[in-house]
Amino acid sequence: MEPVADFYDNPPEEYTNRVVSLTPMAIEFMDTKIGNWKHINHDRIKFYNRIVAYDGQDNDSRVEFDSRTVGIDSLAAMCENINIQSSLLHLVNLLNDDSTTILDKTKVVDIYNRVEPTMSHDLPETAPESHELDWPIIKLDNGDLIQARLFIGADGYNSPVRKYAGIESRGWQYNRWGVVGTIKLQYEDFMSATGWQRFLTTGPLAVLPLTEDNATIVWSSTPELSQILLKVSPEIFPALINAAMCLDEVDLNYYYKQLDNDPNDLSIIDDINWRMSRLNIDSTPDKYPVEAVELIENSRARFPLKLSHADTYVGPRVALVGDAAHTIHPLAGQGLNMGQTDVAALMEALEAGIDRGMDIGSTLVLEPYVSKAWPANHAMLGVCDKLHKIFSTDWAPLVLARGLGMKSINFVDTVKNLMIKAISNRLLQ
Repeated sequence: MEPVADFYDNPPEEYTNRVVSLTPMAIEFMDTKIGNWKHINHDRIKFYNRIVAYDGQDNDSRVEFDSRTVGIDSLAAMCENINIQSSLLHLVNLLNDDSTTILDKTKVVDIYNRVEPTMSHDLPETAPESHELDWPIIKLDNGDLIQARLFIGADGYNSPVRKYAGIESRGWQYNRWGVVGTIKLQYEDFMSATGWQRFLTTGPLAVLPLTEDNATIVWSSTPELSQILLKVSPEIFPALINAAMCLDEVDLNYYYKQLDNDPNDLSIIDDINWRMSRLNIDSTPDKYPVEAVELIENSRARFPLKLSHADTYVGPRVALVGDAAHTIHPLAGQGLNMGQTDVAALMEALEAGIDRGMDIGSTLVLEPYVSKAWPANHAMLGVCDKLHKIFSTDWAPLVLARGLGMKSINFVDTVKNLMIKAISNRLLQ
């Protein structure tokens, strides 16, 4: 909790490596519903109005989305996770509500239920004497016990709340890892704030703008490549990003092999620069992102990529939101936005239940949340999963088909404008 609290008054000079893309509707939700947007550090937020996505097998197979073509100021905003967390913590402190208690450095050890035998473990003798209630009881690692009429599981992929409720979560590992990092660009792109994404066979690489000459990268890669990307020399890493956004995959595979043998082989930089010079990038400045020139120290990290979706988001006195309910491939940057959608739909259901004088822990109150959030999330999970599979192959017929598809979309303004509106208004529909 201390780093989150310190961020509000003393944010670090460099960006942290956990950055998310917020849609306009997500921002509106934080502004008008939660109220934390006014406490965000706006100097560390970067709005962008353009996305360029292109195929690693054919750089000319691309689609460009520009929100200005449909009268929207921005497609999304890049914001650090800790910036959002800090604003929420500050808002809670401002409320000065004695009924709110924040427990830090505390873990859930177990969850009990006196009434539901299938959800009960051996209860400690010190458990609350509420025999007549079916309210679940949480045991913390500090020995405390907490009983409540509704538990909201916002506790991640390995959710103890989901396991307590006996809700199945189905999906699969992608055998891919996401590598994140913060980089410095050669200069700030004043002409257009653009998010770039290139679909490589090993997984997409996204270069997303931050303020000034900063950017964040998300590189989906094989387990072997992710290890190479973490151990390669910091001097080489920016050049490798530039190569991955421009050069043929046969060249990239050569570099990966060389760097696996020697992660400090600085001759790779000269070879990359020579090959990139032949692309005449200076004559087509809008075709590729601004070159990376520096990796921020200690900003590299990796995490496994997976798809999962809970069979339902609710059980008796339980509601799941965010990663406890679903995890998604990061290629569309929708993870946190989907979680915001969950929260908005759950709030709507709970408010309706309170207005009618109902028990907020009853499934009758919670079911409208599932019926609203689950189908939309299921569709988004399916779209991202199919995109990952379509672009993770170099099979010539499919490469040709997807290239034609991207070029066709880019050529038909009507379709592209509909997609722009869908991207920017994904939340709270």
